[in-house]
Amino acid sequence: MKKILVLSTSLLTDRMLRYSRCLELLNQAAEVHIWTASADHETGMAIWRECAGPATVGPFPKVRSYRQFPYNYMRRLNEFAWDFRLKPPSRISMDRHRRRKRMQKRIRALRIPAWLIAKLGLCGVFEKGLERMMLGYQRTAEGAARLEVLRPDLVVVLNPYLYHEPALIREARRLKIPILALIPSWDNISTKGRLVFRFDGYMVWSNVQVQQLDTFYPESKKVPRYIIGAPQFDVFSQKSFYMDRASFCQQYQLDPERAIILHAIGSPNFFREEHGALELAKRVARGDFGNAQLLVRPHPIHDKAELTDLFAPYAPHVVLQQTARVDIALHRRLQTDADVVSWINTFRHADVLVNTVSTVAIDAALFGKPVVNLNFDPEPGQPNQELLQDVSECWTHYQPVMALGGIWQANSYDQVAEGIATYLKNPQLHKEQREAMTQFVCEHTDGRNGERMAAAILAFPEPAPPLCQESRDPAE
Repeated sequence: MKKILVLSTSLLTDRMLRYSRCLELLNQAAEVHIWTASADHETGMAIWRECAGPATVGPFPKVRSYRQFPYNYMRRLNEFAWDFRLKPPSRISMDRHRRRKRMQKRIRALRIPAWLIAKLGLCGVFEKGLERMMLGYQRTAEGAARLEVLRPDLVVVLNPYLYHEPALIREARRLKIPILALIPSWDNISTKGRLVFRFDGYMVWSNVQVQQLDTFYPESKKVPRYIIGAPQFDVFSQKSFYMDRASFCQQYQLDPERAIILHAIGSPNFFREEHGALELAKRVARGDFGNAQLLVRPHPIHDKAELTDLFAPYAPHVVLQQTARVDIALHRRLQTDADVVSWINTFRHADVLVNTVSTVAIDAALFGKPVVNLNFDPEPGQPNQELLQDVSECWTHYQPVMALGGIWQANSYDQVAEGIATYLKNPQLHKEQREAMTQFVCEHTDGRNGERMAAAILAFPEPAPPLCQESRDPAE
């Protein structure tokens, strides 16, 4: 049997394995090994034992950082050079409004030689040299030793942009083991830093991302590229995880007879969205939306339980969810079945979503829920107003979604209130546009993307076979 090693260092990719049919189908056809950061503690390991089947699950190897010089300097130089050449709107916007202001002078100085590299058309040559240099630097002796013993036929990297998993790429390349990479989210290609290492194949959500690979990594045209959809959303189709509205509301002390406004807060590293949620909490508490109630959902990775005191004064009209184990490091966190049930039913039973340029707009749209977007910076003084407007108006991944017209754009709190009130009266408004959004972003919305992911992994390096017509809830 084909021996496959899957690497994961994020709860967002862990749940692709655990809550789609991907792992089930891999287990049927291959010898599967999973190295994941969430198995590095007993709670996580116990959860994996329950769901992994015959797959062998182990903790992710210890990884050390690159030395600042020359490795991190050369990586920044490479990113600057490609930004000068490609002029990606998302990265240029982020650089202008955020990164450049926080950048050390010696890093900023690298922009001068980077401009020259781009001007001379040497970006590809420089990046190949950088890849050779990085392949010469071992970051995980433990990973090298374990990989030497395991000798899989294929390594699957689920988070190529993160800190830990690229350390194993060097060791796999040294042993001449093929590497298949997943692009785990719809914005990664156009917003994240360069993937210096080259892969033997790619899995992406949609044809749109294939086109982005063509632009950002033209050499990827020479290797297999599989369109698999978004496997993390497969669980939305699994009715065994559904709660009825009364049970869900009882869990959060909500009234099932009253409308639920959901405010989903994104990463605090981007915008300080809690300020907008607080303003909405005040309006809900004073009855601006009749007897509607507000449920505030922190980001599942960045929930640090620091918002509790902020929203407590507005109870019982306002309820704050807890979405993460705050006592476990970010990369080692794992979502339990209860967390997933909460996630699914929060969006199923919400009557309208409020957010700020976030992927949760897709979560809501997949359940047919209307979406109101804060098109203004809610933080006092609006320090990131221009950046936020850029996301809506020119960022590669988000601007086309906004242009489809399925999201209510609000430029003030009064317009937020207008959007909420309108959708509470007419939740079917913009229904077709929201369906177009999910199709554009996810490509497939049939709940079978884990099957596509497994088919791609098992078929690599050949084309994946088409799915058969039969489909079922894997939890049944």
